[in-house]
Amino acid sequence: MFYVYVIKNSLNGKIYIGQTSNLEKRLKRHNGQLFNKRKSFTYKNKGSGEWILVYKEEFEERKDALKREKELKSFQGRKFLKDKILGP
Repeated sequence: MFYVYVIKNSLNGKIYIGQTSNLEKRLKRHNGQLFNKRKSFTYKNKGSGEWILVYKEEFEERKDALKREKELKSFQGRKFLKDKILGP
């Protein structure tokens, strides 16, 4: 299984869209419980907040997850997330 996910920082409200085959492990990386690159978006924007899962979709193949991730990162995808998932 592959996942496309959206996480939101509890402190500053920033969002991050990504894909992975191991969602639990990936969330731990984002929150610094496992090694995370110091140049990564979530490391630089964490502050003292926590990254919280706000949306996910499951796919059987990585190519489909990558396609959906790209869609969600587009203008229309971010509008979808704002309107339907993240609220005003």
